[in-house]
Amino acid sequence: MEQLMPEYRAYILGSDGHIQLRLELDCVDEPTASERAKQLVNGQDVELWEGARKIATYRSEE
Repeated sequence: MEQLMPEYRAYILGSDGHIQLRLELDCVDEPTASERAKQLVNGQDVELWEGARKIATYRSEE
């Protein structure tokens, strides 16, 4: 039986906290997805989700 890869999504949040952009992340595991999401933080907060489960919010330092 074929094992499905987890479906991770990163949401780029605007200053008002609303989603500005959604990105699909093709990652084999949660640590890899977390590292990819952290790299997306560039003046805006990023939330990482797997399906309906919120994994983390990475805050911008700006």
